Amino acid sequence: MSLSEQLNEDMKRAMKNQDKFSLSVIRMIRSAIKNVEIDQKKTLDDNEVLDILNREIKQRKDSLQEFEKAGRDDLAETLKKELEVIAVYMPEQLTEEEIKTVVSQTIQETGVSSKAELGKLMSALMPKVKGRADGRLVNQIVQQLLSQ
Repeated sequence: MSLSEQLNEDMKRAMKNQDKFSLSVIRMIRSAIKNVEIDQKKTLDDNEVLDILNREIKQRKDSLQEFEKAGRDDLAETLKKELEVIAVYMPEQLTEEEIKTVVSQTIQETGVSSKAELGKLMSALMPKVKGRADGRLVNQIVQQLLSQ
């Protein structure tokens, strides 16, 4: 079952269970997907849907930091719950150790030895961890391994 089909099924289930919060989050996600489909004039595949989910998660994490800085715990809690609902549709996230292993393997494969070749490394690395790791964490690990 594709991610879009899964979202539709979960939306129906949320309606039946009268889970208004999950229903609103799923509708937001479906709306974002539909907007991209309309713009691109095509049906999105699972990888493209994952990109949208990643974007939605990133937006919420950024907002969460701002709300916590401002002391708006009520809004921060809502965003945390939204992130939990969205996370259900994401592939299992890699641990920091797994990311280090993938980065090390990619460094060996590409032969990158300095930060000057960072672009080459990242272009080879990001498809391997797409949707399964936070880009900021990957970047930190890359910086750390290249500076050793």
